[in-house]
Amino acid sequence: MVARDTPMGSNEEGVEVTATMPVIGAEGIECPRHVGIVGLGLIGGSLALRLKAAGCRVSAWNHRPHPYAAARMAGIDCRDTLEELVEAQPDVLVLCNPLKVMPRVMQVISPIINPARTTLTDVGSVKGLVREQIHAAGLQDCYVGAHPMTGNEHSGWEAANARLFDNALWAITYDEHTEYRRIVQLAGMITRGLQNGLIIIDDEIHDCATSLISHMPHVVSTALINQLTVSPERNIAAELSAGCWRDMTRVALTDPDRTCAMVVENAENVSGLLRQMARRLESMADALDADDASAIHAFFTEGQPYRDFKAKMRGRHDETETVFTSLRIDPVHWRESFLRSAQRGEYIVRFTSGHHALAERREMIL
Repeated sequence: MVARDTPMGSNEEGVEVTATMPVIGAEGIECPRHVGIVGLGLIGGSLALRLKAAGCRVSAWNHRPHPYAAARMAGIDCRDTLEELVEAQPDVLVLCNPLKVMPRVMQVISPIINPARTTLTDVGSVKGLVREQIHAAGLQDCYVGAHPMTGNEHSGWEAANARLFDNALWAITYDEHTEYRRIVQLAGMITRGLQNGLIIIDDEIHDCATSLISHMPHVVSTALINQLTVSPERNIAAELSAGCWRDMTRVALTDPDRTCAMVVENAENVSGLLRQMARRLESMADALDADDASAIHAFFTEGQPYRDFKAKMRGRHDETETVFTSLRIDPVHWRESFLRSAQRGEYIVRFTSGHHALAERREMIL
């Protein structure tokens, strides 16, 4: 599963392109032949192992060399400097470094990257901020945003595992500068190399959605352990804790510096959601004080559409048939095509040609 560039001109559908498109094989868009990875932590290390297992050439640089011995044993080409990695001109260069050092990393990359050879992407959980930094570094023409919806509370190369990407869903993000062929190239890495699915949306929608399902819940989960920590009955409560407490506080076990950085980087969205959550909890407290049975019942039943959605999803996992749909991407208005697909509850599992994809249809919250 390697990729070769097709000549400039028209693609296989006769649609004019301004740059090379990834090769289209019997199984659709192929995986890039060479991927470079900056940062061999949990995500970067797991990504490197997964792509190497898929037959991709993987090069990497880490700010400290301690993972190199084990990484080289796994067949990963570790470079001594970031400059060496960039100058190797990988087809795709994935930034897996912490967001706080992103400007410094871009400062090194900017003067030496060859946009004709390399597409730049990242795995950050906040896209708007990274996009601003990309523009400041002058890298917007070769960049595509990406965020794999996977991970756990652990960190570092020691926690890296190729299976972290089992059945993972990625969000690919764009702005007005994003080149379509780079979207397709990155999709080849995700769908062919990693065997993952993806949706394609803009930065603003991504950051709004992830604040709701990731960043705000991290704050709420941390608030729960903070509440326990200051309680005089904390030790008895800890002894009595079981599945409910474990599930509600798992993400609070993440390195607090890592969580803090993630939340701060999406501060505007998170703060708005926290204020809404605070009002919701305050209203529930008022209902309890007033013994307002109707309001209490309404609180616990308001989310029934989500319960129904999860029940349908569990039912689908028990079925052998998966519903697929063919997606035609408008060559001119491709951003709208992808966004509408995501809104319909579809995720792309394979590009069958430059402007056609196979998508799996998921249940929707009604």
